[in-house]
Amino acid sequence: MELLRLATAGSVDDGKSTLIGRLLYDSKAIFEDQLESMERVSRQRGDEYTDLALLTDGLRAEREQGITIDVAYRYFATPVRKFIIADTPGHIQYTRNMVTGNSMADLTVVLVDARKGIVEQTRRHAFLASLLRVPHLLVCVNKMDLVGYDRDVFEGIREEFASFASRLDVRDLSFIPISALQGDNVVQRSANMPWYEGASLLHHLEQVYISSDRNMIDARLPVQWVVRPQAASVPDYRGYAGQVAGGVFKPGDTVMVLPSGLTTTVAGIDTFDGPIDEAFPPMSVTVRLTDDVDVSRGDLICRPLNQPTVGQDLDAMVAWMTERPLAVGDFLALKHTTRWVRAVVRDVRYRLDVNTLHRDESASTLGLNDVGRVSLRVTQPLYYDSYRRNRLTGSFILAAEDTNVTVGAGMLHGPD
Repeated sequence: MELLRLATAGSVDDGKSTLIGRLLYDSKAIFEDQLESMERVSRQRGDEYTDLALLTDGLRAEREQGITIDVAYRYFATPVRKFIIADTPGHIQYTRNMVTGNSMADLTVVLVDARKGIVEQTRRHAFLASLLRVPHLLVCVNKMDLVGYDRDVFEGIREEFASFASRLDVRDLSFIPISALQGDNVVQRSANMPWYEGASLLHHLEQVYISSDRNMIDARLPVQWVVRPQAASVPDYRGYAGQVAGGVFKPGDTVMVLPSGLTTTVAGIDTFDGPIDEAFPPMSVTVRLTDDVDVSRGDLICRPLNQPTVGQDLDAMVAWMTERPLAVGDFLALKHTTRWVRAVVRDVRYRLDVNTLHRDESASTLGLNDVGRVSLRVTQPLYYDSYRRNRLTGSFILAAEDTNVTVGAGMLHGPD
């Protein structure tokens, strides 16, 4: 079955964790012991109902404060699709966690409290989702039960959000009025909102078309591991394992290995389940080549007539995730696909106000949760595509050299 990765976004107390709990509960994807645990904790806290948010808020601090801090992942499936859900926090100080959870999402569910409407953090998260090139944005206007299921409230929020989204790079935008607490329009259509003629949340998630979202043109295979088994039955086996980041590979294809530039032919493609006739994103495969060329971890296998950009001077949008500011002259470790290099910050071109989308060209640093355009110089050439063209080969992470802690995430621009 096809896999859909979805993530939540929105402000504090908009009901993200409750929505996921309701989605899993109503779709019969919660084990009995999980339900018993939530019921027991809800009774101990004096709640009059089972708090479904407890399914994802597992940290003690999260349960004490009633908020989400870390990214919680949940897995479930229906007869139509498999799903990986990333429940992300709404607090501004945990924006970096929201970026992490949405970085690989096919769809982002933006929650809006029907009583409060669109707030600063709603705009921040919507902008970040568009910056991360999440292909599908679904706005769920939650807590409709608390505004009497008023259609005018929903329509007002939809118009305001659509106006803001028109300034973003959003490919697919949808709206659903829901009540996560009561279950309205989550798994089943709600009788309380007869004026809404669209699909329920689950039906939308099952039917949204994602097959065309990945780059199937530019063949890219970053080599993660050289496979050399020591078994006597395969003494001469040599394969190159990794996740296909773009395009399609087939036995017999002529390919090029970067950085050496040597060309060869694909002899075969292996998986855990055996040989296959073609590999495409996001499959993890082992490619065998006909010639004994030098291929190492961090190299890239592509097509000779369709090569990525090669360069050491990088232009990127960077989301900064630590309290220590990013400044010109800083040295950092940079990980791009399977390759680690050193990088130096050459220039902070501007800082972006995620609420007004104004560019502050006087800014010389990026602080915690800031987003800005940065010029970097790396010690070794990278083989990349623009983030707009390929999210996997167009992104990177930045880490502090002394601690190896992730401090930023970047999205590469192509050459001017």
